[in-house]
Amino acid sequence: MILMARRAADVIAIMQTPGATTYQKAISNVNNTLKRYNEKNAITGEDFDDLKYVTRKLYKVFTEPEVDKAANVLNGVLAEFTAAPRLSNHGGGVWHLHVDSSDHAPRAEQFAASSALAFAALLAEKGRNPCRLCASPSCRKPFIDLGKGGGRNYCSPRCATRERVAAYRKRAA
Repeated sequence: MILMARRAADVIAIMQTPGATTYQKAISNVNNTLKRYNEKNAITGEDFDDLKYVTRKLYKVFTEPEVDKAANVLNGVLAEFTAAPRLSNHGGGVWHLHVDSSDHAPRAEQFAASSALAFAALLAEKGRNPCRLCASPSCRKPFIDLGKGGGRNYCSPRCATRERVAAYRKRAA
């Protein structure tokens, strides 16, 4: 579940960055991200608009700091995109859980169903919304926070350091 959630956050970051990439560049970046997570099914130009729609819905989970509101968003996505759970091995692979409508479901549906399931499982396990947006105003990248306690504010040590140095320089000026 953790890898599915991280994969989803990475794809959402690509698809929801306003104006940062062209249509073709976004498809290439998403497919490279999916390969990093050992996903064999690439998205095509035909999938782009549907994936944009799905990632827009899933992005809302990252903007909800309150667990109840995040759960409501996830319940909406689960209701719209998931079917009864089933096991699949895609005709010979490793058995794994699917919650999309079939092994031949549209790519955006597969992404929405698996991502929402991963986010929901982590929310239930942690008792809080693990989907966060980087607190750095120059970043705002979605990330999965699995830390204990209050959680992380930044997507990476790089963002945290950049903001800490900026705050120090502002105080020193």
